[in-house]
Amino acid sequence: MRRQVPVLSEGDLALIHALQLRPRASWTELGRTLGVDAVTAARRFRQLTERGEAWVGVSPGPTLLHRLCVAFAEIDCAAGAADAVAGALRGHPHAVTIERTADTHRLLATVVTADIAAMARYTLDVLSAVPGIAAVRTRIVTHMFAEGGQWQIDALDREQRSLLRTPPGGGETGRGTGSEEITSRDRTLLSLLHYDGRASFQTLAEALGTTAFTVRRRLDRLTRLGLVRFRCDFARPLGGWPVAVTFWATAPVRELPAVGHALVRLPEVRNCAAVTGEHNLVVQATLHSVSDVPRLEIRLCDVHPGLVVTDRTMTLRHDKLLGRVLDPRGRSLGVVPPDVWCEPGTSAPAP
Repeated sequence: MRRQVPVLSEGDLALIHALQLRPRASWTELGRTLGVDAVTAARRFRQLTERGEAWVGVSPGPTLLHRLCVAFAEIDCAAGAADAVAGALRGHPHAVTIERTADTHRLLATVVTADIAAMARYTLDVLSAVPGIAAVRTRIVTHMFAEGGQWQIDALDREQRSLLRTPPGGGETGRGTGSEEITSRDRTLLSLLHYDGRASFQTLAEALGTTAFTVRRRLDRLTRLGLVRFRCDFARPLGGWPVAVTFWATAPVRELPAVGHALVRLPEVRNCAAVTGEHNLVVQATLHSVSDVPRLEIRLCDVHPGLVVTDRTMTLRHDKLLGRVLDPRGRSLGVVPPDVWCEPGTSAPAP
């Protein structure tokens, strides 16, 4: 008899949802919202992280996404080589997410680089040198309407969500208007936060050889300017979201912004971006079942009569999710920090 894999409990999902809303909120705040004490909330999340079932990390904020070069790369592999190719790409800091599709010879990678020149070096030079890769089709993102860090589950009631919606003494972070750059010290800080997005300011300061006040001030500025966003992820198959699908679609070019902004309001949508190529829109969703795929496709088309879904790609497994290496059940096995500023073909520096 096949061994049953335990699923996340309702309490686990409520805690994960709370952390999606406020990834670095105090355990006292989180416990109060969930109706448990701070010690219990902290213990539950520690157990989840130890089992690789949930984690807090960081992702580019809206300002930084606007500056970076992002692409979806469809990678065709030679027969029988997909597993080896995926294994090689897991160590690449620029291949931040790797999906194994229902087409057993094809991978879908989300690639992020510092600029278009680095994207060219990675997709044309680095990927072409990986044994087993037969072809690469790169679709450059021209505008990101929504990215995965904004996707949330629905495990808290309205009152609980309202308690965590806005940080005390502050509001939502927005897109910065300045030209502030990510420094080498920032890159090390972000690498540390990919391992543990809830690491204390003191722990981060000790690793960086500075003070907790300095770390806090810098991190507050990065988030306020929209350069960095914290996010809580989890093993989606264990939480009731085992299905991931990518829709390739075409919308009238003049109406593409309105269509994109309308699509991101659908709760299932995880990523939505305007892209180059034969399709000008990509929509990625996380669903409860395969039967939800055609229902969501109908909803996508209902948003705008001119939208045409031209292809759909089912993901059978995430090998990597924003730098987290995952097992077949979606549990975290380790971290390859996506230092997208390093030169393609080199490894990201260790924190």
